[in-house]
This record gives sequence, structure tokens and C-alpha cells, in this order.
Amino acid sequence: METVARLSIQIDTFRYPDGTVALADLNLAVAAGEFCGLLGANGSGKTTLLKIMDGLIRDYQGTMLLDGSDILKLHPRDIYRKMGLVFQNPDDQLFASSVFEDVAFGPRNMGFDESSVAEKVAVALEQVDIAALAGKNIHHLSYGQKKRVCIAGLLAMGHEILLLDEPTAGLDPMGEQRMMELLTRLNRDSSVTIVMATHSVDLVPLFLDRLHILSRGKVVRGGTPEEVFTAPAEMAEVKLRLPHIAELIHQLKNDENLPFRRIPLTVGDARREILEMMERGTR
Repeated sequence: METVARLSIQIDTFRYPDGTVALADLNLAVAAGEFCGLLGANGSGKTTLLKIMDGLIRDYQGTMLLDGSDILKLHPRDIYRKMGLVFQNPDDQLFASSVFEDVAFGPRNMGFDESSVAEKVAVALEQVDIAALAGKNIHHLSYGQKKRVCIAGLLAMGHEILLLDEPTAGLDPMGEQRMMELLTRLNRDSSVTIVMATHSVDLVPLFLDRLHILSRGKVVRGGTPEEVFTAPAEMAEVKLRLPHIAELIHQLKNDENLPFRRIPLTVGDARREILEMMERGTR
């Protein structure tokens, strides 16, 4: 029996109020438990697509299915029991005075009693590594901590699908690494399906299972990172670049004629590829 995708999107067209076509001829599916990336330059349609997935934008031509059901025919409560969107700027999403109160808002709205709410908040804060901040004022948090509170707010409602708009934007390199490690843990240990919009090509190969490249409102390429990242010229066509390590090896292979068998995407893969090349050269 064929497994139904958790998310199945077929957008014939969506136009902004001024008539500009934002998305067109777009098809993609997200399987249960997948860590999926939407990669594209600014203006490629990533945020618009996430809002359609979450039911925030509804006046499009096409279909958006959540577990096989048309999202336009579902009650908002049925959507938000399963799925939620984390905005790029956490200040657009947070409103309560304390971390606990903000994360508790969703479960309370869903009708849980205070004992259940407290339990759900505690579990969610533990999942995102900020349990010690439960009583802290939202305005006293760092930018990265605010992003974690936003994620906790969705987890506390039992969300099985997280949609994230540029979750590493505004973070320093260590903050980026920690955020991606958090999302990877949620995906692998808690089976949370994740769709992440990003333009950070260097993070993608380290963490994501599957990748869709958007350009001018269309998915122009999809697959594993190894399948998607091919050559600099092809990436430049969609206003992106290869990961830095892949760019270096590509130049060594093509400009210096070094016998690399493949173009690695991470430092670890590059190290193995270089050692194998050296070993072949000594035989």
C-alpha cells in the first residue's frame, strides 16, 4: 500500500494583489519524518509557499493537501493540531510577558486543563533546551532563545510538522550550528517532520534529507543535496552558489585537473575524498 505524503502541494498559480506571479507550476511532496529544505534566493517564493502550506494564504489556484485532505476544507483547529509555522522574526510571533505564558497560550486555546498545559509546556521547553527560562521575561531573551520559544510554542500544541522560515537568520555561526542541531534532534528523536526555508547553502548538506530549489516561484530542482548541488554555473542561474568546500574541490578538479571522483559537499566528505585520491596516487 502506497504511503500518502504528509504534505502534497500542487500550485498552478498564485499572484500578489498587484498581479505579480509569485508561484506557478509548482509541485512537491513531503513525506512523514522528512527534514526538507526550500532553498532559494530572496524573492524566490519560499515564504509565500510556507504560508500556503500553513493555510495562511488561501487565494491560490491549485491544491494543498495535509495528510491527504485539502487544507482549504479543514477547520483551522484541525490544521494547527498538526502543523505550525515559525516566522523568520520571532518578535512577530511572541506576545506574552514570560516564556511559560507564551508557550502555554496554544494548549490553553485548545482546551487543555492547567495541569495538562503545565506538563505540555515543560516537555516542549525541555525539547528545545530552555527549560530553565520558563519564568523569564520574553524581552530579556537573546534572539536565538526567542526562536526556540517560538518552536516550543508549536511543540506544546502537539505539532508533528514544523514549517520554519529562515530559522538560522540573524544568528551567529555558533547559534546557527546549535539551531540546526536542535532541529535535527527533533526530526530524528521526536519524528517531527520539518520543512525549512533557507538560503544558507553551507548548512544544507550537513543536516537536510531532501532539498527543493526555488527560482522565480518554481521548483527548478529537487532531490538529495548530492543530487541538487551540481556545478557552479547551474547554481548561478538560480542566484545561488555551491557550498564553499564543493566550490573549492570543483575548481581543483576542473582547473587543476586533480582526479577527484566526486564533488564532496562537506569538510568530512572532502577529507575522505582527498585521502582516497592520495592513496590512489601512491599505488
